[in-house]
Amino acid sequence: MLHFSKLAGATWLAASLLIGSASAQTVLRSSDTHPDGYPTVEAVKYFGELVKERTAGRYAVEVYHSAQLGEEKDTIEQVRSGVIDLNRVSMAPFNGLIAETTVPSLPYLFRSEEHMHKVMDGDVGNQIAAAFDQVGLVLLAFYDGGARSFYNSKKPINTLEDMKGMKFRVIQSDIFVDMVAALGANATPMPYGEVYSAIETGVIDGAENNFPSYDTAKHAEVAKFYLLDEHTMVPEAFVMAKSSFDKLTPEDQAIFKQAAKDSVAKQRELWTAKVKESRAKVEAAGSQITTPDKQPFIDAMAPVYEKHVKDAKIKALVDAARAVQ
Repeated sequence: MLHFSKLAGATWLAASLLIGSASAQTVLRSSDTHPDGYPTVEAVKYFGELVKERTAGRYAVEVYHSAQLGEEKDTIEQVRSGVIDLNRVSMAPFNGLIAETTVPSLPYLFRSEEHMHKVMDGDVGNQIAAAFDQVGLVLLAFYDGGARSFYNSKKPINTLEDMKGMKFRVIQSDIFVDMVAALGANATPMPYGEVYSAIETGVIDGAENNFPSYDTAKHAEVAKFYLLDEHTMVPEAFVMAKSSFDKLTPEDQAIFKQAAKDSVAKQRELWTAKVKESRAKVEAAGSQITTPDKQPFIDAMAPVYEKHVKDAKIKALVDAARAVQ
């Protein structure tokens, strides 16, 4: 009887350990600079729900919004080193790290949002995505970052001449610095979280971003003049630390990739609605929106392309993107 009890106890313990192991959950941390409710934040949450469901709860994703884990430039290094598992970040800060990311960051490359989607969903996007692997990252998805335009606290801008001498915050990217210089203005790279106070105190005259960011970061409160020039449509990159991705089984890697792909449609749907909502909100609050003749702005970009599209591989990608109909 004693022998049976020991055996039964050992069997129960082994079964308990097996059940515990099977139900153990790995929680992955994901960073985003935008506030809760923002389309990219909600898309990553949706990705997390799909992963949790499709792995039977073995994996969960915690989204740290509002730059809780740091500004974009800092979190890129954290995800590369595996301190953060996942990161949603604009493509532009990768420009100095991954040459291929300069392509979708170039001004006036995309003719429309539809054109941008076709390029990023196709062969050009696949080539750009593959390049992330060389810096310890796995590109899971391209999200919409919208059309970026200039806004300022000083005056309405209607022509290229109106830009001269003004100071604009830009993303920490050489392309953006050179773009602003080509327009006759002065670029000041700085973290996203510092822009509001910099405009408010007059350190800069304005910045450039899409309607949802202009709205949710409250930049519209201190910079009422919005120039709808739509100079870039830089996609957002949703990346995973390669060290974290490599720990997954091949089956789970496939689940993560498919969940990310499925979250793109959700993000685009949320993005379209948010752009409409944010534009209506800032206009109602008194923002003055001007729509310029874009051609002089496009013509002014020649030096930017001359400087940043020298490499044959990059030129081929630019040509391929432009050829997409």
